[in-house]
Amino acid sequence: MDGTVLLADDDRSIRAVLGQALTRAGCRVRSTGSATTLWRWIEEGEGDVVLTDVMMPDGDALDLLPAIRRRRPELPVIVMSARSTVLTAIRAAEVGAYEYLPKPFDLREMLAHVGKALAARGHRAEPPPAEPAREEANLPLIGRSPPMQEVYRIMARLMNTDLTVMIQGESGTGKELVARALHDFGRRKDGPFIAVNMAAIPRDLIESELFGHERGAFTGASERLPGRFELARGGTLFLDEIGDMPPEAQTRLLRVLQEGEFSRVGGREAIRADARIIAATHQDLRALIAEGRFREDLFYRLNVVPIRLPPLRERPGDIPELARAFLRRAEAEGLPRKTITAEALELLKQQSWPGNVRELENLMRRLAALSPDDTITARVVAQELASRPATPPAGDPRGGDRLGAAVEAHLRRYFALHGDALPPPGLHARVMREVELPLIQLTLAATRGNQLRAAEVLGINRNTLRKKITELDISVTRGKKMM
Repeated sequence: MDGTVLLADDDRSIRAVLGQALTRAGCRVRSTGSATTLWRWIEEGEGDVVLTDVMMPDGDALDLLPAIRRRRPELPVIVMSARSTVLTAIRAAEVGAYEYLPKPFDLREMLAHVGKALAARGHRAEPPPAEPAREEANLPLIGRSPPMQEVYRIMARLMNTDLTVMIQGESGTGKELVARALHDFGRRKDGPFIAVNMAAIPRDLIESELFGHERGAFTGASERLPGRFELARGGTLFLDEIGDMPPEAQTRLLRVLQEGEFSRVGGREAIRADARIIAATHQDLRALIAEGRFREDLFYRLNVVPIRLPPLRERPGDIPELARAFLRRAEAEGLPRKTITAEALELLKQQSWPGNVRELENLMRRLAALSPDDTITARVVAQELASRPATPPAGDPRGGDRLGAAVEAHLRRYFALHGDALPPPGLHARVMREVELPLIQLTLAATRGNQLRAAEVLGINRNTLRKKITELDISVTRGKKMM
């Protein structure tokens, strides 16, 4: 790399590490811990790339960026931030940052972005006018983990475009929140946001719901009604659970996306489609394509920009921030004010959360409403979790050992409830009995009491199985399938 990098960060160690890495890569580096000094260098025409932290002792780099864009529009500015939220990423994009990277960052990735910025010198276009920064009191998405940072970065790049987006994620991960944020912070924010859940509409009414119908188009169509495409004109149309769309509706949707116009059911008038399309699904659409249940050409029309939302089990570090935010929201809605201990938060981080963020939110609301004390302790959380299934969902990387996960969750709840008190002697035998009893019962039921076949399925000797049946007092019925 060849060029001068203006490096601004109030952390001396970060300046030293980045300065050494950039110098080894061939760059000349001028570093400072002051936004004022950085601005003076820029005014004097120094530097080919700016690499700056957001929060400086004497100013906010994002407040400085519009002035940089006016003074030197060709100068790429890469911003770093430890205050990594979705609004930080959005604001960085709004004020014309070349790239936004959350801290801690990968040094090789940082050098790659600096290299690209140096190569792009002189090709910078004027950014759109910056909008006022938004308050972060009610973040649409919460979490500072690396998986969520990647989501934020993609979202920030999409805000001022009309590109079609496909959001994929398990139920409860917040797909509609992402869709709403793309709308609310994008250039169509003044238009309507229309959401339609494909799984909730009767199959024979989907086309009418999407495209509207004329009077007399079918039995019961007593008047002309606009569809969701018309209602979303100038705004965003969010097609949730797109994998549940029937084939005939898929064909019509594909035609709309290709031609940019549609007609109401029973009508001939061509109506121009003017809505940004955001689709979402919890299903594997490629698998549906292989099964012939989803059109491949429609998939590629919708999957222009994919966003994968990570399940909560992949970002346990976000759980404390989420839990506290849900308690604050519950208080704002009139529920009693609650605080939560560090031990309780640690217990929450150890759960698998098959229902993802939605399940965590419901739990925190329930604790806010029902917990008698002002402080939510680990014991209270463990008692509440005891009534919750501990099995990870399908797709959990630990899901192959669901029984082990259930045993682990059971023991964690025990220790949380009893604090430093150890279980009485014989824990291994008690756990083994709890595991073996349903395992052998269900296997015998599945084999209609055939002990030889059951022993083969279990992978144990037939005599061992007989011994277990006696020890566990299992009743065996031959010839009757119990499952």
